Amino acid sequence: MKRLEGKSALITGSARGIGRTFAEAYIREGATVAIADINFERAEHTASELGASAYALKIDVTDQTSIDQAIAAVDAKTGGIDILVNNAALFDLAPIAGITRESFDTLFAINVSGTLFTLQAAAKSMIARGTGGKIINMASQAGRRGEALVAVYCATKAAVISLTQSAGLDLIKHGINVNAIAPGVVDGEHWDGVDAKFAEYENRPLGEKKRLVGEAVPFGRMGTAEDLAGMAIFLASKEADYIVAQTYNVDGGNWMS
Repeated sequence: MKRLEGKSALITGSARGIGRTFAEAYIREGATVAIADINFERAEHTASELGASAYALKIDVTDQTSIDQAIAAVDAKTGGIDILVNNAALFDLAPIAGITRESFDTLFAINVSGTLFTLQAAAKSMIARGTGGKIINMASQAGRRGEALVAVYCATKAAVISLTQSAGLDLIKHGINVNAIAPGVVDGEHWDGVDAKFAEYENRPLGEKKRLVGEAVPFGRMGTAEDLAGMAIFLASKEADYIVAQTYNVDGGNWMS
């Protein structure tokens, strides 16, 4: 039997990258997946590629109406949401003297408020159904420690870890398991932009930062979205029923806790 047979999942920011990889993995395990993304056209394209078990939804996690409409759409289409993955996030970096209020507000609006209020909307739906559910937040190794150039992003991911703990403790009485995944450095198209920013602030040639962080991983390389998918399946499955308020490092050994 497939581990997520008959389950209904919503994954934010899943038109591409890690979210898309999770969607593919969930579908293989028998779930129906809402490809929820602020770019609806891209979400539709991804859903069409993934087949009949995927469908597209537009979601802006900074807009409560958009969040509520997305959850309602899942309920209407599938009878209720069983699994939420809070994957939508934004990255930025700057030295402390260069942080802007605009960047700070944007990162917290998406990474923290977006996570909390999407979690809240999904939990309300799960509570109303009375059948429990699984909520998985995407944290980061950046939430475990500070980084000189990444203060705001690190702070947002530390907040995600804390919210996971608090929400997990509160919602388990409803049979809702809230946990998180903390990736390390994950390769992907976003790293071109990340590398370019580090090159600017650290006076490095393009590509050097990416090479160095990959070499520093004890496993010997940067992670991939596929490296994270097993944990995403596990935390969404019945096997994780007794796991509450935890954040799991999936980072090749970069951080031990």
